[in-house]
Amino acid sequence: MNILITGAAGFVGRNLVENLKNIRDGKNRTRPNIEIEQIYEYDISSTPGELDEYCSKADFIFNLAGVNRPKNQEEFKEGNFGFASVLLDRLKKHNNLSPVMLSSSIQASLSGRFGTSEYGLSKKAGEDLFFQYAKETGAKVLVYRFPNIVGKWVRPNYNSAVGTFCNNIANDLPIMVNDPTVELEMLFIDDMLEEMYDALEGKEHHCEFDGVEAVEKKEGKYCYAPITHKATLGYIVDCLHQFHDQAKTLIMPTIPKGSFEKKLYSMYLSYLPKDKIAYNLEMKKDERGSFTELLKTLDHGQISVNINKPGKVKGQHWHNEKWEIFIVVSGHGLIQERKIGSDEVIEFEVSGEKIQAVQMLPGYTHNIINLSETEDLITVMWANEIFDSNHPDTFFEPV
Repeated sequence: MNILITGAAGFVGRNLVENLKNIRDGKNRTRPNIEIEQIYEYDISSTPGELDEYCSKADFIFNLAGVNRPKNQEEFKEGNFGFASVLLDRLKKHNNLSPVMLSSSIQASLSGRFGTSEYGLSKKAGEDLFFQYAKETGAKVLVYRFPNIVGKWVRPNYNSAVGTFCNNIANDLPIMVNDPTVELEMLFIDDMLEEMYDALEGKEHHCEFDGVEAVEKKEGKYCYAPITHKATLGYIVDCLHQFHDQAKTLIMPTIPKGSFEKKLYSMYLSYLPKDKIAYNLEMKKDERGSFTELLKTLDHGQISVNINKPGKVKGQHWHNEKWEIFIVVSGHGLIQERKIGSDEVIEFEVSGEKIQAVQMLPGYTHNIINLSETEDLITVMWANEIFDSNHPDTFFEPV
């Protein structure tokens, strides 16, 4: 299959091109039914001759080219209608009836506040042109009305408030939110890409529109990406500030699989400046070694790393409700546990050569001893709760 992508240098185009390359080159094996030979990238710097050649060879066309920030209103029609007309004429010239996808916008619904949108009107004209082309030629057209598309590589201070917020907060720049209660519907780029793969496999999702709301319908006129997220501007900004502060608080917000927060965090990270990619952690040191908190969560405890110097013993305490898991990743050591009120000592010889998880039981005093005379003992530790200095639940007692 040869695939033509117009607008290939834009935000959506770049993501689609690079991910189709992953499928073509066998790096992404989740879509075995998609076999790609050539990916033709067409953008504003390309020539009419290249477009003509690509239209003669393409087996599927993604038309992502368009204008959304023109210098004047006339550019909307030229970019969103004019180029679509040129593209379809080239396909007609070569009698190429391959499926063609159009990236449109919910603004084309001309509903509510979009009723007089020049951008929406130009997108609607492009849609009509595609539907007429399908009627005339019998070719399959897939017209997608997308909401706000967001994700890595969105250009800030251009046409995405979310991209601007991510960039500014990541770079400690001011932001302005006039009305935090305004709700956005967002389509993350990776969810859009999954729908584009579905389209290549002939499994696109169809719908009709009730205003700006997509209503799934098997034989619907339009197409849509089924996974989107809605959130207010205020909530988006609150999340981004939490992400920004994570390097200081060490608290990782709740980010369930598939959640808006997980996807937004991934987007936010793509805007970090070089000097914020790495950050220092506080190592609490003494003659025995060091202890460093790595990561904290509000509902799943925290992760730390402990270093015992050669021959040194650490721990020698017990907890009521707190429990921990020790995982030695380097060195040779001994973990001991004894139930309070008992003389029986349970021992676990541990080594980075055979990684094990050893649970520190509530009500058992415990320690960890470095058995080496030359090497540090390095242990990753998980605790079921964040350490609270006002309620440490930690009581000294030798094993």
